Amino acid sequence: MAHEKFHYKTWEQLQERASELGFTLPAARDMSVLEQPLAAGNARFANRLGIAPMEGADSTPDGAPSEYTVRRYVREAEGGSALIWFEAISIVEEGRSSATQLLLSQENLDCYKKLVEQVKEAGLKANGYAPYLVMQANHSGRYSNPGNKPAPLIAYRHPELEQYRAADDNCIVSDDYLKGLEEKFGEAAYLAKQAGFDAVDIKSCHGYLLAELTSAYHRPGQYGGSYENRTRLLKNGILAAKAYEDKDFAVTSRLGIYDGYAWPYGFGVSEGSGLVPDLAEPIRLVREMHEGLGLAFVDLTMGNPYATTHVTRPYDMGKYVPDEHPLEGIHRMIQGIGAVKKAVPDMVIWASAPTYLRQFADLYTAGAVEEGLCDGMLFGRMAFADPTFANEIIKDGRIDPQHVCLTCGKCGDLIRAHKPTGCVVRDPQTFLPFYKEFLEIKKSQPANFRG
Repeated sequence: MAHEKFHYKTWEQLQERASELGFTLPAARDMSVLEQPLAAGNARFANRLGIAPMEGADSTPDGAPSEYTVRRYVREAEGGSALIWFEAISIVEEGRSSATQLLLSQENLDCYKKLVEQVKEAGLKANGYAPYLVMQANHSGRYSNPGNKPAPLIAYRHPELEQYRAADDNCIVSDDYLKGLEEKFGEAAYLAKQAGFDAVDIKSCHGYLLAELTSAYHRPGQYGGSYENRTRLLKNGILAAKAYEDKDFAVTSRLGIYDGYAWPYGFGVSEGSGLVPDLAEPIRLVREMHEGLGLAFVDLTMGNPYATTHVTRPYDMGKYVPDEHPLEGIHRMIQGIGAVKKAVPDMVIWASAPTYLRQFADLYTAGAVEEGLCDGMLFGRMAFADPTFANEIIKDGRIDPQHVCLTCGKCGDLIRAHKPTGCVVRDPQTFLPFYKEFLEIKKSQPANFRG
């Protein structure tokens, strides 16, 4: 498909283009549904708007939050979102995505306690409520890069992904290693609770280790092959974390329901379905998470930001031109999430990826909630560009078009360069110097920045 820039001046123009492409998008003119509080088990959310996990690549060497980390989350808390789903925090050193990825340990626990206190106090002072804070516990798997040197730990060989990042049979993790991670997720939950987070997320999305296991159809042993085996580590990690659950601390998951690869290299498809989603297994998994494991809420997403970027976060500027219109990606995301919500109606579902719609993302989000496709929405790139988007919607009636994310991808460039990450366009005083450093590195080492 020819590259098409975002050019819509009105929501009607955007809807007309979607109709030309063969589908409709949810929309509402009244934003009041987004002001409504939401309950999920013992969790309480002040409204239906939240912050999606966006790595800042700004930790200290030992994985503790830096001044940039604190600044980012304090600004987001002040911005009025009811839920802040923290970025990926590694559960083991070898599973870090970079030397600047957050890592929570007993040694730096006090730093996280201080961070959580500051974030909650900022929300209370600015809005009268503290945001609900979820700590995302992760193992980067194929994208492990401790010390900024690739050291992939993979579930199985994936020829398409290995075009971008080399791996061989020696990188395949053993069943014994995976078994040991179950306890590590429990330890991560304990530390998250001690730090003051309201919940821990056992992360299984975006091509990281637990997500890769869900498509390990041909892996031998107890973590591959059958559905039960492919979901074993995720479920056992959740069970280990639930040992620390109580009325003030919950366990949840951010789950990828479609990877964007045909069987046998992607979850959310079936043999013979090609790239067309088959959500039978994702629906089964979410139902089991709710009815069997007792999770009250989840966040659903799709794709792999390293490879099928357009599936994860539809864009009009990036490393490649997808063979689909970004609005098709928006439609696939919300309809897929909506299919899960309708199949498991008692589970509270947070949806993802509205940012491409810019100043119309609020209309879309309110429509998705009204239509029962989700219970609330997490904003990722938008939060980098405009951390006050929630207050703009709730207090002012609409998101400010002068503040929105332009999906330019510069924040992605920063994180790949291991530079403190934020919006180069909307916050140039802070992040433009880092972007200039990235450009100089790219000029001298172009092979390191293939995406």
